[in-house]
Amino acid sequence: MCAHQSSCPRTESSDPHVVAAHPEQGWSLLCDGVIVFDDTGELLPDGRVVAPHRTSADRLAAAA
Repeated sequence: MCAHQSSCPRTESSDPHVVAAHPEQGWSLLCDGVIVFDDTGELLPDGRVVAPHRTSADRLAAAA
């Protein structure tokens, strides 16, 4: 899917290549076809859904 000359980082990378960003709608399109949402959920090119992976309130309190 990615037509970039240099190799793009994998989606597991901390710095994926965003080709279209729509922060007003809460999503971005990555060069490999994955749509990532502001709530940390993802829609994969094959139609599979990755549920949001939020941190629990207990962990947030412990980190503060």
